[in-house]
Amino acid sequence: MQFVGLDVHKNSTQAVVLDEQGNRLMKERFESTIPDLQNFIEKLGKDIKIVMEASAVWQHLYEYLEDGGYQVKLAHPLKTRAIADARIKTDSIDAETLAHLLRANLLPESYVPDKHTRIERQITRHRASLVDIRTMIKNKIHAILRRHGIRHEFSDLFGKAGMEFLKQVDIPIYSRFQLDQYLVILRVLDFKIGETSNKIELFTKVNPAAQRLTRIPGISYYSALMIMAEIGDIRRFSSSKKLCSYAGLVPSTYQSGDVTRHGRITKQGSVWLRRILIQCANVAIKHDRTLNRFYTRIARKKGHNKAIVATARKMLRYIYAMLTLGIEYDALQVNKRARAIRTFHGL
Repeated sequence: MQFVGLDVHKNSTQAVVLDEQGNRLMKERFESTIPDLQNFIEKLGKDIKIVMEASAVWQHLYEYLEDGGYQVKLAHPLKTRAIADARIKTDSIDAETLAHLLRANLLPESYVPDKHTRIERQITRHRASLVDIRTMIKNKIHAILRRHGIRHEFSDLFGKAGMEFLKQVDIPIYSRFQLDQYLVILRVLDFKIGETSNKIELFTKVNPAAQRLTRIPGISYYSALMIMAEIGDIRRFSSSKKLCSYAGLVPSTYQSGDVTRHGRITKQGSVWLRRILIQCANVAIKHDRTLNRFYTRIARKKGHNKAIVATARKMLRYIYAMLTLGIEYDALQVNKRARAIRTFHGL
């Protein structure tokens, strides 16, 4: 058996091959392309295990190896560094370290969802990025108005009446040119976000678990699919607490001796899952009495931000119970069996 460590970068990949005793058999650098990876793999024997570290450019090489039937694993970058921190850091040392961890069965793996889930992640994250760009454009339009001391009374400046105002507002010609271009970009973004939303709706309609989540007030087709895609296989979480930890929605804890202090949420794990749950919670408290009462009780003592985070965490616990046990949201609220489940899961 040969163990291959790949340190993958945007332009090049450093590879180190070890035997079962940990002796280095080969060291090679090649371009981070499929043909170059294929040429390298062909030099090795049939019995190989491969590891690469999760980075911004791992996916196309990983998928090629996965489709080719190779045993390939993805290393968790933070946990790998914690185990094998080195004063001297080079690509060659990193690749060899990965190979040694794989050989010794000490590799901290990063979860890799199946290909369909990766596609769902890609399209939901794409929509989120389009919305972020649109928000940036809207902020630039607000900045132009502030620059010229222009105030308005529209609750939604980018609604129908607000857009007519923006088309006609009297500002100097250099700012008018900027504003007109931003309005064109805004129209294109609105159209593309709508197109993407339609695609997401189709994905959600063929995903029974995602459809179930849309029964929760505040969760749309888009947010349901993003939640499902970011969670992946729910079975990898043994409890709702671990799922909340993955979303970074649990308080940080400092413990020394007899002293235990809880601070702000950790914000570790999936930023996409945490972000969409916060957005859903802000909508849910306006439409669901149970969540509204829960939010209001905490908001009176600790303010909006902490209350909305607590509500998002509660919603995620509901989601965990629904996905693991196949329970609808309405049944979770009223059913006697569901009440016992809620007690067990701390809901």
